[in-house]
Amino acid sequence: QVQLVESGGGSVQAGGSLRLSCISSKYNCAMAWFRQAPGKEREGVAAVFTSGTTTYADPVKGRFIASRNSARTTLYLQMNSLKSEDTAVYYCAQNPLCPSNRLDPSEYLSWGQGTQVTVSS
Repeated sequence: QVQLVESGGGSVQAGGSLRLSCISSKYNCAMAWFRQAPGKEREGVAAVFTSGTTTYADPVKGRFIASRNSARTTLYLQMNSLKSEDTAVYYCAQNPLCPSNRLDPSEYLSWGQGTQVTVSS
C-alpha cells in the first residue's frame, strides 16, 4: 500500500506564496498535484515524471512550480502570486507508470489526504 503525506497548506493573502510537499512511501514514475474547490470537480494542477517532464494546467502556468527531489520520492509545489480562485483542497497523487493524460485524475492510483489552501482577497 502506497502512502502519500502532504504538508504545507495554510491561509495566505492574494499575491502571497505557499509551498506544498508530498512524501511518497514508494518510488513511482508520475506524481501530480490536484485540487478541488467546494462544489467543483477535482482538477489537475501539475504533474512531474521521473524524467523531469513537467506539465501544468493553464490556470497556474507562470505562477506555480512543481518539482521532485533527487530520489524522486518527494513532490513539491511552489505556489506564487496566489489568487482567491486558487482556494481549494490540494491533493497529491501518484502512478507507478507514466500516464499519457498527465492531469487526468482517473490516471492516478494512490492519493494523499489533502491539504487546505485558502487565499483571501
